[in-house]
Amino acid sequence: MINSIFKNGVLTVAALAAFASVAQAGGFARGEADTDILFDADDYAFRAGATYVSPRREFETTGGVANNDGVYTEGYWIPSIAAKIGVSENFACALTYTQPFGAQANYGMDARMAAIANGNNPYGEKGFKTNEYGATCDVKFDAGKGKLHLLGGIFMQDFSYTAVNELDTILPGSTRHGTLRLEDDSAIGYRLGAAYEITEYALRVSLMYRSKIKHEADEGSYDVMDLGSIFLPATGYGTLPQSLKLSAQTGVAEGWLVYGSVKWTDWSVLDALNYNIGGTDFRDAYNWKDGWTVQAGVAHVFTEKLTGTVNLTWDSGVGTGADINTDTWTLGAGIQAKLGPGDLRFGGGVSYLTSGSQSASKGASYDATAGNDWSYAISGSYKISF
Repeated sequence: MINSIFKNGVLTVAALAAFASVAQAGGFARGEADTDILFDADDYAFRAGATYVSPRREFETTGGVANNDGVYTEGYWIPSIAAKIGVSENFACALTYTQPFGAQANYGMDARMAAIANGNNPYGEKGFKTNEYGATCDVKFDAGKGKLHLLGGIFMQDFSYTAVNELDTILPGSTRHGTLRLEDDSAIGYRLGAAYEITEYALRVSLMYRSKIKHEADEGSYDVMDLGSIFLPATGYGTLPQSLKLSAQTGVAEGWLVYGSVKWTDWSVLDALNYNIGGTDFRDAYNWKDGWTVQAGVAHVFTEKLTGTVNLTWDSGVGTGADINTDTWTLGAGIQAKLGPGDLRFGGGVSYLTSGSQSASKGASYDATAGNDWSYAISGSYKISF
């Protein structure tokens, strides 16, 4: 039988595992809403934290020649806030905030030259981010030795996209350069799930579905020559994917727990970001396939106040040749320590990005190759409950 230290200390490590394995997620995935706070034993809980990710992807060649631009992927922060409110013994709700999707790149001169040589706009900076504000509730029932949880809720997600056309850096005096901005203030989605847990054995199995979101930016703009005075109307639309995640954990010995998860993400819905500038249609092609993320890990209670975990994550590449989005392998580790009135979590991860290529014949702006690269992440959070 698992002792009380194990039940109270390690039952939360599966959530810690997420902090220890985010060095490089698949597709444009970033943060996940912290709905695990609903499983906290106390009626009221608040957790806040952040993760910093530094992907180090660079081109080896662009347009068939060596590329000397260096790293083009930008580092980013992923915030996470969650609050649980226990309404009654068997009913609770959580309010959550995170940034579920995003990307940011800064392409150098060699990449911009390859784009214009292939008849495309030479974008330098390009990226987008999303914010998710969610509310999820949990109803639980006695079921055998444990509890059955039914979960559901809604979330609001916004979207903002920026792309900087730097044609003037290649053709001085050009009047075609400028900055495209697209925004969708809100789109509504939902999540549904179920879980079964036996606290005595630190056993939990859960299944969570998150709906897809279609964003439509109807009031964007293109800042001609970045003068701030001449704007062309711009619109755009695209779909961010639905996902389904199965997670499991169980105690296996005194103070030891194993856990794992499998997640399917419907990235094939994102064939392109379509947009229109001043009556002319454009598209950023992706043509992605569905993605799979598989994780396995082990956790251990060292003392009454210190718990640790290590895990390995494989994320399938979703690229099909329109860009370079390849398989990744991530080794993560984290600790959870009782500090002051709450729990401090700290984790880190290192990802190995496998090599790949893109081709204009498959929708890319230019031919390019990338070798094996690395990505790094650190994260931390603090939780208070009562």
